[in-house]
Amino acid sequence: MNIQELIRDIPDFPKPGIIFKDITPLLADAYALVYCADQLAGLCPAHVKIDKVIGIEARGFILGGMIAQRLNAGFIPVRKKGKLPSKVNSKSYGLEYGEDVLEIHKDAIKAGEHILIHDDVLATGGTAKAVCELVEELGGIVVQCNFIMELDFLNGKDRLQTTVASLLNY
Repeated sequence: MNIQELIRDIPDFPKPGIIFKDITPLLADAYALVYCADQLAGLCPAHVKIDKVIGIEARGFILGGMIAQRLNAGFIPVRKKGKLPSKVNSKSYGLEYGEDVLEIHKDAIKAGEHILIHDDVLATGGTAKAVCELVEELGGIVVQCNFIMELDFLNGKDRLQTTVASLLNY
């Protein structure tokens, strides 16, 4: 299946000069959604048991939960500041067009747990790097970062100190 056909370009979103890669057509196709989750789970190294899958707000939640189910792992949402109800660790990170804060529950990860991080797209790597740092602060081991797509020209992979796997590269 060619999932690239189900990702559309939206020019000048969220600001002029940005071409946004929209995955909503892929998500709307039941077969493609299942196929994508299966493929992403298949990118995980077979020699390491994944204990938890992190989905990054918001699009990382959709497939992150599906990947966790396929790997028989727990699911952890990493959210924007102020969205989680219990005690959190926070990390600021830079965006292509600003700055934001991500949070994870302090009790989400036990020391030594193997963690897979999932999001829809790897751009500059700032978001994924912040999540990797949150995992390490809690004693987790980042096994891999998975993405539906990677925007190679932004070199986000260079900011990450872990294995990166993507279904598509632009």
